[in-house]
Amino acid sequence: MSTDMHPAPWHGTTILLVKKGGKTVIAGDGQVSLGDTVVKANAKKVRRLADSGVIGGFAGATADAFTLFERLETKLEQYPKQLTRACVELAKDWRTDRYLRRLEAMMIVADTDVALVLTGTGDVLEPEDGIVGIGSGGNYALAAARAMADQDDMDAESIARRALAIASDICVYTNANLTVEVL
Repeated sequence: MSTDMHPAPWHGTTILLVKKGGKTVIAGDGQVSLGDTVVKANAKKVRRLADSGVIGGFAGATADAFTLFERLETKLEQYPKQLTRACVELAKDWRTDRYLRRLEAMMIVADTDVALVLTGTGDVLEPEDGIVGIGSGGNYALAAARAMADQDDMDAESIARRALAIASDICVYTNANLTVEVL
């Protein structure tokens, strides 16, 4: 029995974005862990944002991520079909707002034209090769996806699914219960 007054940290999440052949895919696993215990195996960490033609995935605290998704949806209403502008405006708020800057999450968002990673430090980053991963298994999925990216017989969704399966075999905080969104 732990005598530590602080609960075990939440771990988990592998989110991967793959752009290939005119398709954009964001895939994420479903595992949420508290310390060394799996507390949920089928969490939905990837979703479509309103009617904006944008998909997103998050790593981090769930409530924080949903707050950020809601804020991004509001920005997308202000700046329709301008994902980069909406994300830059969200990043400004996230970094400067007293409430938002305490949120602990990272996001990958994409539309048919652009894919971006957003962080609480004000980063709005576009992957140069159309592949990016975040979360505890993000680097495993990223490496696997990059290794498969030039295979002509694999489309973006196939690459994302296989890369997440590989990450789930390596990272104890990642499972093979996937949510996949495709544009």
